[in-house]
Amino acid sequence: MTPEDHPRADAPVQDRRLIIVANRLPFTAVEEGGTLHLKESPGGLVSALNAYFESLHTQPGREREYLWIGWPGGTVSETRRDELTVKALEQFHSHPVFLSQEEMDAFYLGFCNKTLWPLFHYFPSYCSYQEEFWQQYLRVNEMFSQAVTEILKPDDIVWVHDYHLMLLPKLLRVQAPDTPIGFFLHTPFPSFELFRLLPGSWRRDILEGLLGADLNGFHTYDDAQHFLQSVLRILGYEHQMGQITTPERIVKAGAFPISIDFTKFSEAVDAPEVQREREELKQSLPRARIILSVDRLDYSKGILNRLQGFERLLETHPSLRERVVIIMVVVPSRIGVHQYDLMKKQIEELVGKINGRFGNVGWTPIVYQYRSLSFAPLVALYGLSDVALVTPLRDGMNLVAKEYVASRHDRTGVLILSEMSGAAKELGEAIIINPNNIEEIAEALREALEMAPEEQRRRNAIMQDRLRRYDVVRWADDFVQELTSMAQAQNKFYAKLLPRSVAEQMAGDYRRALRRLILLDYDGTLVPLVRHPDLAKPGPDVMGLLRRLSEDPRNTCVLISGRTRETLQRWFGGLSLNFVAEHGIWIKEANADWTMLAPHTNEWKPALMPMLQLHADRLPGSFVEEKEHSVSWHYRLADPEQGQWLAGELTDQLVNFTANMNLQVMRGHKVIEVRRTGANKGGAALHWLSRKEHDFILALGDDWTDEDLFAALPDAAYSLRVGITTTHARYNLKGVGDAIRLLAHLAEPPPAA
Repeated sequence: MTPEDHPRADAPVQDRRLIIVANRLPFTAVEEGGTLHLKESPGGLVSALNAYFESLHTQPGREREYLWIGWPGGTVSETRRDELTVKALEQFHSHPVFLSQEEMDAFYLGFCNKTLWPLFHYFPSYCSYQEEFWQQYLRVNEMFSQAVTEILKPDDIVWVHDYHLMLLPKLLRVQAPDTPIGFFLHTPFPSFELFRLLPGSWRRDILEGLLGADLNGFHTYDDAQHFLQSVLRILGYEHQMGQITTPERIVKAGAFPISIDFTKFSEAVDAPEVQREREELKQSLPRARIILSVDRLDYSKGILNRLQGFERLLETHPSLRERVVIIMVVVPSRIGVHQYDLMKKQIEELVGKINGRFGNVGWTPIVYQYRSLSFAPLVALYGLSDVALVTPLRDGMNLVAKEYVASRHDRTGVLILSEMSGAAKELGEAIIINPNNIEEIAEALREALEMAPEEQRRRNAIMQDRLRRYDVVRWADDFVQELTSMAQAQNKFYAKLLPRSVAEQMAGDYRRALRRLILLDYDGTLVPLVRHPDLAKPGPDVMGLLRRLSEDPRNTCVLISGRTRETLQRWFGGLSLNFVAEHGIWIKEANADWTMLAPHTNEWKPALMPMLQLHADRLPGSFVEEKEHSVSWHYRLADPEQGQWLAGELTDQLVNFTANMNLQVMRGHKVIEVRRTGANKGGAALHWLSRKEHDFILALGDDWTDEDLFAALPDAAYSLRVGITTTHARYNLKGVGDAIRLLAHLAEPPPAA
């Protein structure tokens, strides 16, 4: 792909339609009495994006068309699908993806909820690794890809949401290579040690799926780092400040903490319906301090832990009995799943135990409700409660914490928040606790109940100001703007890719030329980089290509490599090639003997070899390679993170140790090499450049050792670096395949006249 082949869409940002793709649509389709009804769905993502969409309609200059693609929440009969499609577009700016109940069972209840959800929330013992579930996950992602592709327009922006659709970005990238694609994960991204529990092909496919996006968003910096670490250790792609350069594109990963519609919650406190709910609650509750717990039924929420913490509070502080009550609202979730049914039973048994142990006729310590809450009763509870107890064992963000703070009109109230939630990174003025420590929960409750109103207001003022500034509209704006700005990064990425027009011009110049000089690196240019140098032996295709090029009487072909002369002679001695070995120390013209460009001695080797060998011993998988006039430390087989760290340490030590020696320390692709100063590919190339005039010069290389070669060439030469990076070469090629295809095209017989 080149800039000519795939121009990036350059429509103004506000004129580009935004395509939201999520597992669920913002409504549930229900057939009742022969009539199709679309009922708006609750949920954090729906609320967040609805606030963003509303801002697009109400604020001048922000107008943007949008479309939401997803599953309509139920099985719809074939005869009603066209009707649903029309209603979804008219009422919710939506487009449905129809799935059968069997497909949803294996996809959503299967792989999503029995594999990804527990793994990403650090409950690996709950994970199920069934191939059937994985295959259905693949199929559903492909169905979503087809649905999006069918309605995608050239200037659209696509924003994919959550763990259900992690394969989708790559699938869409294949179909729409120039479309800006973003992905946002609303759960935590697990550490590498957990993510690697997925079978090898699954975890690679998931990471490669995510790398199809231009921008991957996470709630926290830690989540983004976990993703980048997995990409490094599983796929081998390094990053710079969250920016990954893959062979195909630039991908960025960053933290974008989702927020809430602050104004909606702040102003709702005075709404008549909220005031009515609040008065009714006051009358039904005893005169006691109120602790609020609102959460979906899920093992990740730590509901049992907070009950145990409350029990410990009543045990250790008898004076608080009959003075405090906890309102526990558990929202139904995933009914019929064994783990959730078991947890519901455990919660209700513990509630009964605590109420039976401490309660009396006039006081029930825990008011337990297993139901969903609409907006008005929820805000009334937020405004009435003295303390909000939010203690997830692991959570991507947890918006309950932010909603509670936003609803505190007089800025009183105390938030107790688990350090395992993403919200803890933003709401540091809350009482932050470890939810696994029951005593810590109890002590936090005591501290919250005794906190002076002035201190409550001080803390809440800071948190409210922060939430007011970074609300949900700001969150969505930041992500979309960052996504669209990635187009500039991609343009820069493609800027030096060899255009087709230049490739054709090169082919024409090649065919007309009578004296051609072709300078070719080997490793990483003609063959892919491999885990061990001995595995890079050329195959018949490469040998045939080099034979065709070298046997053309108009060509002078030079294989210019860091390899030893013995290796080059053994592998390519039967061809009419010229050679440069050890990056420019040795040269050999075709049908001549090896000669040294400049005299070199090896007295320095005994002083450095122990240093390199020590690092090889410290890093399993690394090894030392000794050549005639250079030594190398390879770490391609080693742990990538430890290898990076030790490579930096070794480089610093070698540079300092050789400061007064006539030596050069070079860091290449997973290798550090030490050799005499002055020996480089540029100097070696001058041997042929100075011999006679050439009317066509081509040079290909892949790493910074080839930069000396590119810098030594005349302006008219064609120089190409394999891989996308800053270079002295005139153009870049994406990979070895492009280099081979280019050379094969040049080596083809000229077209018939």
